[in-house]
Amino acid sequence: QVQLVESGGGLVQAGGSLRLSCAASGSISSINVMEWYRQAPGKQREWVAIITGDGSTNYADSVKGRFTISRDNAKNTVYLQMSSLKPEDAAVYYCHANLRRLGVPGAWSYWGQGTQVTVSS
Repeated sequence: QVQLVESGGGLVQAGGSLRLSCAASGSISSINVMEWYRQAPGKQREWVAIITGDGSTNYADSVKGRFTISRDNAKNTVYLQMSSLKPEDAAVYYCHANLRRLGVPGAWSYWGQGTQVTVSS
C-alpha cells in the first residue's frame, strides 16, 4: 500500500512562515504530480499548488508569490514553504499525489490525513 503523511502544521502569527512536508511511502514506482489542497471550516476544499515530475509548478492566485512548492524525488517528499501568512490561510492542509505503484497498472490517487495550520492576527 501507499501512505502520504503530512507534517509541519502549527500556530503562527500573521506575517510568519511555516513549512509543510508530505512524505509518500510504500510500493511506489513513480510519482507523477504532487499537490497541496486546503480546507477551512465551513468551506470547500481548495487547490493550493502543484508540482510535476519535471519540477514545473503552479499556484492558486491567492497564494502566488507567498507560497513555494518543491519536491525531493529521492525521498518521495513534497514541501510547501508558506510565507507572509494571513489569517485567511488558516485551514487543514492536505497533500495529494498521483502515482504509479510497483507491479500495478495505471495511475493511483492518494491523500494525506491533513495538517492544521492556524494563523493568529
